[in-house]
Amino acid sequence: MTTKQLFDNTKVAFELKSDSELERAYFLFKMISHEPLVRIGTAATNFALKAHLPVEGLIRATVFDHFCGGVNEEDCLNVIDKMYSKGVCSVLDFSVEGKETEAHFDGAMETTLKIIRFADERKAMPIAVFKPTGFGRFHLYQKLGEGKTLTDSEQKEWDRVVERFDTVCKLAKERDVEILIDAEESWMQNAADVLVEEMMRRYNTEKPIVYNTLQTYRWDRLDYLKSLHHHAQKDGFKIGVKIVRGAYMEKERERAEDKGYPSPICETKELTDKTFNDTLTYCLENLNDIAVFIGTHNEYSCYLAMDLMDQYKIERDDNRVWFGQLYGMSDHISFNLAKEGYNVAKYVPFGPVKDVMPYLIRRAEENTSVAGQTTRELNLLSKERSRRKLE
Repeated sequence: MTTKQLFDNTKVAFELKSDSELERAYFLFKMISHEPLVRIGTAATNFALKAHLPVEGLIRATVFDHFCGGVNEEDCLNVIDKMYSKGVCSVLDFSVEGKETEAHFDGAMETTLKIIRFADERKAMPIAVFKPTGFGRFHLYQKLGEGKTLTDSEQKEWDRVVERFDTVCKLAKERDVEILIDAEESWMQNAADVLVEEMMRRYNTEKPIVYNTLQTYRWDRLDYLKSLHHHAQKDGFKIGVKIVRGAYMEKERERAEDKGYPSPICETKELTDKTFNDTLTYCLENLNDIAVFIGTHNEYSCYLAMDLMDQYKIERDDNRVWFGQLYGMSDHISFNLAKEGYNVAKYVPFGPVKDVMPYLIRRAEENTSVAGQTTRELNLLSKERSRRKLE
């Protein structure tokens, strides 16, 4: 395992942050480290937005500007260009959640198409992304995943979902922009997996363009990848996967308990880490068939990937291997990896302040539940504040 302390270099990590931005980051992570404050802040923010109180300016100047690139694509350009000056690319992520009308689904598709065209013109944006439920109702995925028959009107609705997927993946192939398709709750994921595999068959004939996402806190995901690999070898298409640990753990466990089926989630954090690292290893061992986007804030997993790339003589800038972190987090990983010549991209959420709040609240709650993550961010920010005072 790599012994060098690459991720301790705070000068490289926070070079783009002004002193005031550094102070804001320190303040935000300090707040997030206190669970009661996150709960109170979440409730107060939800209330203020619902009551139409004038809080958007305050939210924009603090938590929004730290974790989001802007309110629209053009608004994100400053963030995109600044990060690219240090070798870090951007994946623009339209982070409006919970909309369920055909107009919203068409709108989300048009936004994704716009981002692909936008990305095609900029080296700083080689990758685009969308969520399955951004393009169709959760209920349809769930019903199909459970093997139930859709009604005639539901079938027509599903055909439109397939058409949206196809329209986006087709343009991604034409423009040579990789498209990551996010994973969601396990009880809708089966239908999404089938649909994404179909898109891979259509558009990954020469190289990976379409990427599915594997949440490795699910104990079945490596087996799923091996099965997908078998299909790909048999039918002659390439695989793209983004691997992450996962984002819906509490909800998954509660539903499994309520409905009396075995939880799809690994029993311990250690088992999740093992599944992630085993999946990562499998991808790098089979790089001729599988391209991988390594979505992680875990330093050990990054060091493991670097070691395996050395071991298998994989060039640092090989386009089949990307590292990814969320904007506003783990700059010590992103910018230090980029400085060493690896492919690195930040997920940059954007959208109207009010519409992006569910995403931001989820971010804060996730950070609170991963205590070590927040402590590490705070320690590094403190170290950089001290370093700058001595300059």
